[in-house]
Formats: sequence, structure tokens, C-alpha cells
Amino acid sequence: MSGAVRGAPHPAAGEGGPPLIGITTYQEPARWGFWVREAALLPVPYVRAVERAGGVPVLLPPAATLRGLDTMISRLDGVVLAGGCDLDPELYGAARHPETGPPQPQRDRFELALVRAAVDADLPFLAICRGMQVLNVARGGALVQHLPDAVGHRGHAPAAGVVGSHRVRTGEGSRIGLILGASSEVPTYHHQAVSRLGKGLTAVAWAEDQVVEALELQGHRFGLAVQWHPEEGDDRRLFEALVAEAAGR
Repeated sequence: MSGAVRGAPHPAAGEGGPPLIGITTYQEPARWGFWVREAALLPVPYVRAVERAGGVPVLLPPAATLRGLDTMISRLDGVVLAGGCDLDPELYGAARHPETGPPQPQRDRFELALVRAAVDADLPFLAICRGMQVLNVARGGALVQHLPDAVGHRGHAPAAGVVGSHRVRTGEGSRIGLILGASSEVPTYHHQAVSRLGKGLTAVAWAEDQVVEALELQGHRFGLAVQWHPEEGDDRRLFEALVAEAAGR
């Protein structure tokens, strides 16, 4: 990183204005009006969650070039790495499982670079679902490509296109535990998960079947990751903690 200042918030946050929170987007075919085009898009619950927590959401499309990444990082106060498609298993040295989705190399490349830049700049971030997997792979970790093979059930994504729920327990003394308490009922929709942890990452929450449900990046100002979808529920505490940290409060 050449352009970002470690731990320095955007001037707007330091002056008491709401912090700018970048949110990564999907890149998918979409339809509106007469048009069917490839689009950078994002489910609205992410935007609303940041707004309700007091932040200003800024959408970050998966750019074809990383030329402006330093500038982007230097102007944001925090980042949310959103959910979405499966990462290319070649990125963590694995053969493709039949249930793994098709690769999206542009999004993978952009988000891996983005999270590494956020780490280098000590920029607060919250990584969600795919975002947690991006963080783990960026730090040299690996993934379980299809959870039903590993745990023997589909409880983490009970029906196609339907968000389910399950309980997680959090580690004592973890930052996520301090935010959420010892256990929480969380919205869930994922068929992949962390297997080998990446460098500097600590598992801090687990489902009843021992699937890792949250990570924290040690030594980082605010580097949290959850496998569930907090934007789909009513509990705003993770977003509020991110926005508060991004605002320098």
C-alpha cells in the first residue's frame, strides 16, 4: 500500500460527519425496463443496515483494474465485504467440487486486493459470508466447498433462495462476543465455510455442528468476519460497532 495512511479516518468522520462505509457489490446479469445487462448490484439490506447504523453507504463495484485502489482505501472510513458467489477454489489450491459455483475472476481479484489493502491500512472492516471466505483466503487459508458433505445436513442453507437461522456461540473475551454476547440466533445462507485458518485469524464463533461462524484478525483495529448474514436480521450491533469505529468514536 502506497497511498493509504494507517489508522487515519477520512476527514469527514474526524470532523463529526457520518463515516463513509464502502460495500462490495455483485457483478451479475440484471433486468430493468427493456434492458438486460451485466450490472454491479447489491441487495438493499446491506445499504439499509449501514444507513441505520449511522454510516453513509458507498457501493464498490468489482473494478477491472486495481489502479485506483489506494485512493479508494484512503477516502473510506470502513468497508463491508458482502456475500455472493463462491470463490474460485484454485485460489486456495483445491480442485473444484461439483457444487461449487462458476468462477468470477474479476470479483475475486478485486475483493482479495481490497481486503489486503484494508488490512495494510488498518481500515475497519466487517466481512460477511463470502466476505469472510475472501478474508480467509487472502490470509492463506482454505475453505470447505460444500458443507453438507462435511456436516451431513443442510441447516446452514435450508432452502434455495430462503434465509434460514441457527444459533452460534461466541468465544469468551472475543470482540464479537463482547458485541453480541455468549450466543445469538443468526440469519444464515451459505454452503461453504472456513477449513484451514489464514495467517493471523482466530475463530471466535461456532455453530452447534462446530462450523466456524466468525473470525477476528489479530492486531487489527477492527477486523471482524461472520459467516452469517447480519444485514438480513434486526440486530444492528455489528454494523453499529463498525460505524462507531469508523467514525473514530
